[in-house]
Amino acid sequence: MSNPENLKYTKEHEWVLIEGDVATIGITAYAAEKLGDVVFVDLPKAGTSTTYMKICGEIESTKSVGELYAPLDGEVVEANAAVVSAPETVNSDPFGAGWLIKVRFTNLPELLTVAEYNALTGEA
Repeated sequence: MSNPENLKYTKEHEWVLIEGDVATIGITAYAAEKLGDVVFVDLPKAGTSTTYMKICGEIESTKSVGELYAPLDGEVVEANAAVVSAPETVNSDPFGAGWLIKVRFTNLPELLTVAEYNALTGEA
């Protein structure tokens, strides 16, 4: 699965879709594949503050537990309840229905382009 060009990325394998002052955040297909079958997702509740590159959630798979890092400072405006109920969606549709949280951000740090992320993961 190729990485969408309209997204930004982090070195910790999150993707970010910027729409106005709200960012939709998820993990990349690369991260989902490395984790294996996702069986549990713990997301911050709406109203929770996020801090750039601090852990804000957890993704558990049959192989390991991974952290979700906040790619920007802000406030969670929505957590995807559907992935909490059906965590396997993170594997089957990481760039669509498998999104994790939406954050109203207060600053926009430098994030990776798709080319930079592909180079990082060797998918170039």
